[in-house]
Amino acid sequence: MAITAAMVKELREMSGAGMMDCKKALTKTDGDMEKAVDWLRENGIMKAQKKADRIAAEGLCLACVSADEKTGVAVEVNSETDFVAKNEKFQKLVADIAGQVLATDAEDVDALNATTMADGTTVQERMTAEVATIGENLKIRRFTRVKEENGFVASYTHMGGKIVVLVDVETNVVNDEIREMAKNVAMQAAAMRPKFCSRDEVDADYLEKEKEILLVAAKNEKPNAPEKVINGIVMGRINKELSEICLLDQVYVKAEDGKQSVQKYVDQVAKANGASVKIKSYVRYETGEGIEKKVENFAAEVAAQMNR
Repeated sequence: MAITAAMVKELREMSGAGMMDCKKALTKTDGDMEKAVDWLRENGIMKAQKKADRIAAEGLCLACVSADEKTGVAVEVNSETDFVAKNEKFQKLVADIAGQVLATDAEDVDALNATTMADGTTVQERMTAEVATIGENLKIRRFTRVKEENGFVASYTHMGGKIVVLVDVETNVVNDEIREMAKNVAMQAAAMRPKFCSRDEVDADYLEKEKEILLVAAKNEKPNAPEKVINGIVMGRINKELSEICLLDQVYVKAEDGKQSVQKYVDQVAKANGASVKIKSYVRYETGEGIEKKVENFAAEVAAQMNR
């Protein structure tokens, strides 16, 4: 029997399941709507849909690099609870998703969901099955793929996957010392939360706005100071801010003198190894960042249940 768009739409409205799942259910049941609903229930897909509106703000980030070190990927897969994030089954799921990102050219989550995994199922089907098995809403939130032909990609994982970092290193020398340097830079990014890799990335409009704000503040603090002094205060504060938000300008956390910048550290290692090294970019993922988490008031919930 031919499955029409109208049939898929009807089943989707009845079940809340995804369009592709509805089409598959109708195909499996020769267009019988009731049997299609049963099929969705039997395969845990309706159960998964019911969980889809729950907030998934916990989970795991994972970074991995190809064997030739030319490609690195960072992924974040969210769950509802940290308990599930520590589950081996969930951790394997995240590893498999990262491997799929590494193996494909998918550019976004929707495209990734449509790709076929080694066992013949799509990523979306795998996620749906895992939701039914694990019993929580699970979502692939994001991923980034970094490629570097003239050097390598380094990765660092912090707190078991709460934070992961990729660093794109352009270099003509790849050895243990250079790799160690790249890992240290990745650790710096994990710990110090920079907003940019270098000053070159800072938006001109952002800088202009900051200057305007700092200029007003400086004039309020020193209303009788000459313009030259005011401008000096503004530029000093701009430079201080850039040294905090730009990775390569930050003070290197392992610096013995407490003053050496990350860029100076990179240059030092490059010189010692006769190498040309450039930190081109970095990617930093932190699990659940930017997601509004639901605050549970268990005492209120228990009281409400007792008063029913």
